Amino acid sequence: MINSAASKIIACLFLFTLAGCSSKSSHSPADESVDTSADGGKQPDLIPVIAALHDQMHSWEGTKYQWGGTQLTGVDCSGFVWRTLKDRFNIPMDRVTTRELIAMGQPVDKAHLQPGDLVFFRIKHELHVGFYDTDHQFLHASVSQGVMRSSLNNPYWRSVYLEARRLPREQNSQISFNYKNKV
Repeated sequence: MINSAASKIIACLFLFTLAGCSSKSSHSPADESVDTSADGGKQPDLIPVIAALHDQMHSWEGTKYQWGGTQLTGVDCSGFVWRTLKDRFNIPMDRVTTRELIAMGQPVDKAHLQPGDLVFFRIKHELHVGFYDTDHQFLHASVSQGVMRSSLNNPYWRSVYLEARRLPREQNSQISFNYKNKV
């Protein structure tokens, strides 16, 4: 009789173990894919932002630097950022300068940069701006090489780095592609 009772208990424990292995988890798969930022908020989907930045870079890469320029024939750093915000992220805004851009949005710690954040540099008492891309890279209009991608890890850019800012409307905006029709 003891063997029979022990067998029943073992059988019940075995069934509970199997039932536990096959039961649904208490959280949904959606819970696993939601990233949270340092402040506990929900992260935006950055893939469209990255795609828009890369599409803009493809269209503008190599465009020569022209102070005050906003066209494919010549553009300066703030002109490139303004055109990207206007053309890719459909943010309606008048032409802005780097000094105006640095006053927009919220400061972002360099360790928490996300694609689309504005990165600022101080070069010989002047401001320079570009877009953070991915993997410590940023897109900008360089005085010497025009529109290009550079590394924040480059000793020069590291030495002149000033700050970064996040424009909240950019990540919630309607993103556009195929710049070629918007000159």
